[in-house]
Amino acid sequence: MILYSFRRCPWAMRARLALAYAGCTVEVCEVSMKHKPAELLALSPKGTVPVLDTGAGVLEESLDIMRWALLQHDPQDWLLRADPAAAVQAHALIARNDSTFKAQVNLYKYAERYPEHTREEYRLQAESWLEELEALLQGRPYLLAQHPSLADAALLPLLRQFAGVEPLWFAQAPYPQLRDWLQGWLASDLFKAVMAR
Repeated sequence: MILYSFRRCPWAMRARLALAYAGCTVEVCEVSMKHKPAELLALSPKGTVPVLDTGAGVLEESLDIMRWALLQHDPQDWLLRADPAAAVQAHALIARNDSTFKAQVNLYKYAERYPEHTREEYRLQAESWLEELEALLQGRPYLLAQHPSLADAALLPLLRQFAGVEPLWFAQAPYPQLRDWLQGWLASDLFKAVMAR
């Protein structure tokens, strides 16, 4: 199996997380987005990453890759099969992360390209999301259970990006549970493995 990836792309990052967690043996092909390989374009003409060639088919969306990996092996129940209500909640969190929060991160990170508002104003627009996640983490180490889930792994890369825009602000922001959650992931052997150059 071959995964076409770009190390810093949040969507590729979460695909690599799920594949590594599930123990899937894949060859990771690091793609230069300026010089996309012909093999990638033959599999997926849109030319974005991640793309997984399973040998039996091609998956072109990070969430599809994550779910495929977890169907192969899911020892900690990232799919939350034991809690159907939490699985529904995971789906809703991921949908908001991938639409609303993604747009907010882009505005915040590249505020100089969007002079309609200041970086601080763009950050404030995103803080209701941080508050919601902080509340979910009260009394437990992960968003929806006592163990990681698909939602944790899917939200991690964009939250990492958000925290990296103004690290000093994030280090002092009133979200201690979210900060601990993020640091826990970043310090994990799993994350370090999928981010190795």
